[in-house]
Amino acid sequence: MDGTVGRVVEEGSTRGSFRTDASLSGGDESRDTDHNQRAHEQHHDDERSLPLREFYPYIRCALCNGFFIDATTITECLHTFCKSCIVKHFFYSNRCPNCSIVVHQTQPLYSIRPDRQLQDIVFKMVPYLEEDERSRIYAFYKHRGLDIPKPVASPAAYPVKPLQRQKKDMLPQSVFTIPSELDVSLMLEFVGAEEGIKNYKPLERKYVRVSGEATVRHVELFIRRKMELSQNCKVDVVCGEHLLQQCQSLREVCNTMGKNALQDGMLVLHFGLVLPAQ
Repeated sequence: MDGTVGRVVEEGSTRGSFRTDASLSGGDESRDTDHNQRAHEQHHDDERSLPLREFYPYIRCALCNGFFIDATTITECLHTFCKSCIVKHFFYSNRCPNCSIVVHQTQPLYSIRPDRQLQDIVFKMVPYLEEDERSRIYAFYKHRGLDIPKPVASPAAYPVKPLQRQKKDMLPQSVFTIPSELDVSLMLEFVGAEEGIKNYKPLERKYVRVSGEATVRHVELFIRRKMELSQNCKVDVVCGEHLLQQCQSLREVCNTMGKNALQDGMLVLHFGLVLPAQ
């Protein structure tokens, strides 16, 4: 009898120990779950979500105040605008709308490049912007009875290029064509500065291709900008032994000076920095 009671008590204590171990392990799992949940919430707190308006200075055009469409960047100052906006702006000005830098003396459209990476970012950030733009382009051509450009096709379907065609399009162009308007090649040779003129940068780019319609004044402005000259400094431009006037065009200089002014097909202009006459 006593042996039976002893076995029951012993088995009961053993089972109790098992229950205690199980409850302890369950508590550990609960604590692990709470820890993982807190870590997950902290991870979400680290990845803050920002409202779209905080990115407006980087994804909107300063000319139309809309989101970039065909984002196009000026190579001289890296400011970006919609392609149609900046092209229209250059019809009456050759300066950047943001910083007023002279983009190009005669052909500012040669100094802009498409920024496809930025445009892809804008399309991903602004919902339905790309689809709406494609639909508008499609409706524009259809309403006027014009042939729809291939990249637009239809707002419902966008065919994917074959892989071989994609690789072919990615091949670099082997031939660089110079626009016919840029018909004069210049070599700008710096002969020195008058005593008292300081704090100017060296002209790192002395070979320039420009339009023959550009004047000596344009050359002077180019030199001033690249060398960061002060207004108190005067730039004298000489071809051969002749001091050139600001109103003379480069084509006129070529015709007047003849082959003596050329070196390897380039018009050689010497320039110096002088102080204005008192």
